[in-house]
Amino acid sequence: MLEWLKMSAADLGRGIEAGAIDPVALTETYLAAMDSHAESGRIYSAITRERALAEAAAAADRARAGQRLSLLDGVPISWKDLFDSAGVATEAGSDLLKGRVPTRDAEVLANATALGLVCLGKTHMSELAFSGIGLNPITATPPCVNDPEAVPGGSSSGAGASVAFGLAAAGIGSDTGGSVRIPAAWNDLVGLKTTAGRISCKGVVSLCRSFDTVGPLTRTVEDAALLFAVLDGSAPVDLRGADLKGKRFAVLESALEDVREAPMAGFERALQRIGTAGATIEFIQAPEITEALSLSAPLYTVEAYGEWKDVIEAAPDKMFDQILERFRAGATFSGPEYISAWYRLLELRETWEARIAHYDAVLMPTTPILPPNVERLMSDQEYYVTENLLALRNTRMGNLMSSAAMTLPTGVPSCGVMLVVKGGDEARLLRLAAGVEALFSEDYASRHLTNPATSGA
Repeated sequence: MLEWLKMSAADLGRGIEAGAIDPVALTETYLAAMDSHAESGRIYSAITRERALAEAAAAADRARAGQRLSLLDGVPISWKDLFDSAGVATEAGSDLLKGRVPTRDAEVLANATALGLVCLGKTHMSELAFSGIGLNPITATPPCVNDPEAVPGGSSSGAGASVAFGLAAAGIGSDTGGSVRIPAAWNDLVGLKTTAGRISCKGVVSLCRSFDTVGPLTRTVEDAALLFAVLDGSAPVDLRGADLKGKRFAVLESALEDVREAPMAGFERALQRIGTAGATIEFIQAPEITEALSLSAPLYTVEAYGEWKDVIEAAPDKMFDQILERFRAGATFSGPEYISAWYRLLELRETWEARIAHYDAVLMPTTPILPPNVERLMSDQEYYVTENLLALRNTRMGNLMSSAAMTLPTGVPSCGVMLVVKGGDEARLLRLAAGVEALFSEDYASRHLTNPATSGA
């Protein structure tokens, strides 16, 4: 049964479908692993044991009756601690929300439950989701699978760790500036950033509502496609026949600035394989991206501080000082500055979409850096600020431009390659990602990459 902890969510679902895996035994295996794992308390903020077992029992009944609700019916996953869960504390990694217990599930959690997914519990995260590195001295800093002395990436830090350490088949996180993709990249996972407004954020603790998105952290692109369908309420994308031959990719030159040795090695490895697969790769410049990044401070901090000002200023001593300072930066901008920045960003988005219209996707290193050292982040303020901004730089481009984006492992530990497409084009993104994934999976072609739409019930 321990082998189940390493399997993809889709393969677990197929095992349940075939009668080879019992959902209750599967859930019990995960719960036992969580109980015995030395880092479980740093990964999960709450374990919903009774709920998980009840949902697994219902899934087992449906499987026996041939009435499964989806391919993932009976598969256990984790949820970031900003998704409301009825009767269970949802505190968004902050003592400001300590004791906050919702009375109903977030809409996406309710939808996933309706399709049979099993909720294992809630995962730790960066405080109020306002950090890309995953350091949280207030509640917990989850581990990084590749470096026990480093942060795991944030803000969906526990979500990534839960999958990387075999304590969930997949994790659901949120991404406002890179919060799904950074922990996915640093823990060698697949991470999907969806288009803003596409997936419901009802019942999700917000940071910046204009940029907040919901997305999965998974072991495979197929898992990401299946979970995207669950979250989106749409039919799963057909990944069969995904191929890169004849595709055109752009590499954004500014995304290569200040990229350190290992991330660059991973990215170059990805480019080499994509090129040999028959794709065309061109290097482009996009001054609109550089300008958009310069607007991040007024756009993000003003909205975040506007959302949280009253709560923060009622008890600022409860916050990690770096996060408090970042929120308070929103008070330094005027209303006209904020509005002007938004109007300019909308113009820049049009320029960006016109520029990339002739390409299938834009490629870049997911992050320019490796996971930073925890101890140094805590003792060196300049290092914290520099590393946090660098970690977020490439991923934030996708949020600013309202794009859909996805990170994939490159085979170099903690180094991902990111694909970016125009907003709303998740189906094409997932098929492209499946083609890239195949280049890094020696056994991928021999595995049954099924059409999820026709798998299961």
